Amino acid sequence: MADATVSDLVVARLADWGVDRVFGYSGDGIDGVMGALRRAGRPEFVQARHEETAAFMACGHAKYTGGLGVCLSTQGPGAVHLLNGLYDARLDSQPVLALVGQQVTSVLGSGYQQEIDLVRLYGDVCAQFVQTAYTPEQLPMLLDRAIRTALATRSPTCVILPHDVQTAPAPDLDAHQHGIMVTNPGLPVPELRPRPDDLRAAADLLDAGQRVAILVGQGARAAAGEVVELAEALGAGVTASLLGKPVLDESLPFHTGVMGHLGSTASSALMSGCDTLLIVGSNDPWSEFYPAPGQARAVQIDIDGRRLGMRYPVEVPLLGDAAETIRALLPLLTPRTDRSWRQTIEGEVTRWRDIARRRATAEVEPLNPQYVLHALTDRLPGDAQVSVDVGSVVYWYARHLRLPVGVDAHLSSTLASMGSALPYGLAAKLAAPQRPVVALAGDGAMQMNGLAELLTVAHRWRDWADPRFVVLVLHNRDLAEVSWEQREMEGDPRFVDSQRLPDAPYARWAELLGLHGVRVTTPGEVDEAWDRALSADRPTLVEAVVDPAIPLLPPAQPYEKVASMYEALGREDTDLGRRALAHLRRERATEGFDDPR
Repeated sequence: MADATVSDLVVARLADWGVDRVFGYSGDGIDGVMGALRRAGRPEFVQARHEETAAFMACGHAKYTGGLGVCLSTQGPGAVHLLNGLYDARLDSQPVLALVGQQVTSVLGSGYQQEIDLVRLYGDVCAQFVQTAYTPEQLPMLLDRAIRTALATRSPTCVILPHDVQTAPAPDLDAHQHGIMVTNPGLPVPELRPRPDDLRAAADLLDAGQRVAILVGQGARAAAGEVVELAEALGAGVTASLLGKPVLDESLPFHTGVMGHLGSTASSALMSGCDTLLIVGSNDPWSEFYPAPGQARAVQIDIDGRRLGMRYPVEVPLLGDAAETIRALLPLLTPRTDRSWRQTIEGEVTRWRDIARRRATAEVEPLNPQYVLHALTDRLPGDAQVSVDVGSVVYWYARHLRLPVGVDAHLSSTLASMGSALPYGLAAKLAAPQRPVVALAGDGAMQMNGLAELLTVAHRWRDWADPRFVVLVLHNRDLAEVSWEQREMEGDPRFVDSQRLPDAPYARWAELLGLHGVRVTTPGEVDEAWDRALSADRPTLVEAVVDPAIPLLPPAQPYEKVASMYEALGREDTDLGRRALAHLRRERATEGFDDPR
């Protein structure tokens, strides 16, 4: 290209790496790259409403596609805004590249307007690679290193582009001289399998166990069939981390559902009763819901050696790809003939499903949020993609929405950042516009980022092959998860000024943007609302006005573990507090607890 700039080189290199789109927001500090994106027409530029949500979109793109997510911002405040979404990528192990503008090199260090030490700012979140380009000759080497590092370490990386470097003439890429690094794009995917001796030791340990539990995480996504075959050979029960929920068919009779604080009673029974634990591709932090230390002997499979033995004492760590490792392990196992443990776990699964059904169908005023997710299970299209926000909605997703095989679902799990469902859903839809998307959010998250990104949905939906983009908002005017955390963890009553949310007309807001809006307040309206939304000719927002008093209970906890909830609710002299106490007693009763109060 005649008169090509460094920015043209940057954009061309992104295309060479197979980057389809870049999420971001413009500003003078990144104008050079913006001009190059306009000239090239590829990758596609996706304008978010805020740099934070652009970074969430890049992280979501990485999660739904398995490839590299790319986000972009100007210097100063734009660079600061990217941080939250990049931390989401770091904590959930996703490859994301951030391209960040900077003031011209001649003023750096002068305290210039919008000048921030970006290498220091990004030094933690992009710990694997963050570099400033000070000369045109450093590009595209810096991009190649940043992208290769992001993919190899499954973490965010950053290249900082001062404005004068962006607009400088493109250097000679064929230069062969001292101090000039010439590199090329590409990263082969290796087959990583443990040593035979380690596989033999793992097989011996698993064979010796009488009550085997398997915990699957997102690292088992490509090994679903292998995990099922392994569970059958071992007579094992299977549970999933929150990130691992989409990995296996949750209708399997030995799948106990999600483990942890927002998990099922069946998962609690599996983990508390096992004598052997196999962890496959999971780094779930809920250590108090693992077997007690010393209770179970453990094997762990992970492609990242830094995670081995991180959450539970592991006797045999296996460094390798989940599917490859299990395929190599299976012939070494002795098929289990005693199915008594499996039968016990299947009984616990049946019991949990009855508990979940009774909780979801319990009548409350105005509407039970659990039922809203329960009703979606039989209606969710088999080719859908699901995004989930943070808050009480994630409890109901974990416990009540059974995903059809092939339906992918993602959320901000380890960072647990509110405001991620809409940007995640947009990333999913842009990557696969022929597939419907369902985004699940609470009203707190919707007010934080969702209302703004609904503008992006309204702006772009006419270009989608399938126009269905369904947003569920659980409208209860409360930061419900934090309200229950205050009661459970602190023994404090709900702090009204911190928890009460301003009212907002969510469905009407969608209609104002030219989308469909449906407002439901009774159980009888829920099924029709889902049917309308999932057959609509445009995006639809379903506003479900629900009861904020439904408890967010950890599973299978004796009274002394939840006594603080009772004490806190006893000090809430409000109608909401009294309803919450009644609901708490009712839901505990479904698990068979007869509380002393």
